[in-house]
Amino acid sequence: MVEIPRPTLRAAGWMFGSMVSFTVMAVAARELTSVMSPFQILLMRNLFGVAFIGLFIARTDPAVLRSCQPVLQLVRHSVHFIGQVLWILAIAWLPLAIVFAVEFTSPIWGALTAVLLLGERLNRGRKLAMALGFIGVLIIVRPGIGAFDPAIFTIVAAALSFGITNAMTKKLLGTDRPWGILFWMCLVQTLLCLPFAIPQWVPLTWAQAPAIAGVAVAGLSAHYCLNRALAVADAVVVLPMDFARLPMIAVIGLVLYGEPIVPWTFIGAAVVFLGIWLNLRSDARAS
Repeated sequence: MVEIPRPTLRAAGWMFGSMVSFTVMAVAARELTSVMSPFQILLMRNLFGVAFIGLFIARTDPAVLRSCQPVLQLVRHSVHFIGQVLWILAIAWLPLAIVFAVEFTSPIWGALTAVLLLGERLNRGRKLAMALGFIGVLIIVRPGIGAFDPAIFTIVAAALSFGITNAMTKKLLGTDRPWGILFWMCLVQTLLCLPFAIPQWVPLTWAQAPAIAGVAVAGLSAHYCLNRALAVADAVVVLPMDFARLPMIAVIGLVLYGEPIVPWTFIGAAVVFLGIWLNLRSDARAS
């Protein structure tokens, strides 16, 4: 019997928490979009983040909030804000499995951004990942076969935004603390939400409390668990675990919303994942 290394088991545990959190956040966002705007949803989520980090995390170590790159913080969080709005719209308009499948391309866009903005080398692994990512999206969307839903561009644009912010985060982590980056993200996005959320504000009800809590708490726990998984195991090990998010959300979409499970969505996402995994393995060998 093959013994699984302890770091891999720990990473699997954190990834399970991440997958559950992302799923809860998606379902909660879907429920809330029927009664309020994406800006109000994001405002409540980011206010929770500001309060949680500011009141609990920063009290133990105020240096967490110090930033050496405030301009990059502002740009990063503004781009991420656009991606978040588009992601919520995609959650409302598209089957959940398609949203998650296309969202998996964000590391590919991040690699391209790192080449263009950070001066990193476009090696063979990245070229292969980009090519397979493009092919994977075509398999998922299958243009020309059946009715094409233009809403697919919302999640493609969201994945692009997330990829760009991931590359910027890599640069920020050279000087700033992870919790500090998350705090400034929540604060900047709170200010960006206000002009859009207030005019469209919908009074809250107790019936919405579980969904609001799901978006707010799961929004933080998803990224926290993912970062902890990456801290205890290599990305080459962690990334394939993340693929389990797709069948999980596909089953949830089928049970809650009657969304059919389309095999092409899984095939396309697998092609995207293969490209990303091969690129990570190539980078690991090179280093």
